[in-house]
Amino acid sequence: SKMLGKRGLEVIAVRKNGEQFPMEISVSEMMLGGLRYFVGIVRDITERKQAEQKIAHLAHYDYLTDLPNRALFLNSLEHSISLAKRNSYKVSVLFLDLDGFKRVNDTLGHEAGDLLLQEVSRRLKKTIRESDTVARLGGDEFTFVLDNIGSDENAALMANKIIVALAEPFDLNGQRCHVGGSIGIATFPDDSKDVEKLIKQADDAMYLAKQSGKNTYKFYRDVSPEQRSE
Repeated sequence: SKMLGKRGLEVIAVRKNGEQFPMEISVSEMMLGGLRYFVGIVRDITERKQAEQKIAHLAHYDYLTDLPNRALFLNSLEHSISLAKRNSYKVSVLFLDLDGFKRVNDTLGHEAGDLLLQEVSRRLKKTIRESDTVARLGGDEFTFVLDNIGSDENAALMANKIIVALAEPFDLNGQRCHVGGSIGIATFPDDSKDVEKLIKQADDAMYLAKQSGKNTYKFYRDVSPEQRSE
């Protein structure tokens, strides 16, 4: 009786073989010739659910590398910072820009460039800890959230690990190529307590790394006041 008059109620149903699937059910009551009838319409909505999941995934993940996108990255960073406030620990934000990506794109073509970004993403995912996040902001820019980093030395160690991971040559369908990475580091709460500001500070530090000969990392504190964007 609870289901009477319900339209589009979603339930988990079970097939004969024991497999579960999402089902939509609508139940209504009707009187016919003095007799009471119940009419139920059931619909397998597996395909619709899969389509909804795909759309939700596309809203939060980069289509090319399947890394979190800017929206999901900001979400992760806000979550990490709220935990850090509660537990009095540090969170570092890293901003990575590839060195030499444009050259690969220009000489080997966009397909090779896309392949390179996918390979770079795989290496970055392998390099970070389980608790960390790596996202692609677009182009050849990547950002990281390093949770409970402890000290600047630990953030520097991770930046070094990333640079070493990128140093190995990439094989793009038989074409070997090299890229490097310039990294900027900003830390909560030392540099800022604001999410957007931390990303901007890590970006400023990354530009300093580029100016310092590339394939290196710099902290926001290394950026001179006149080079700061705020």
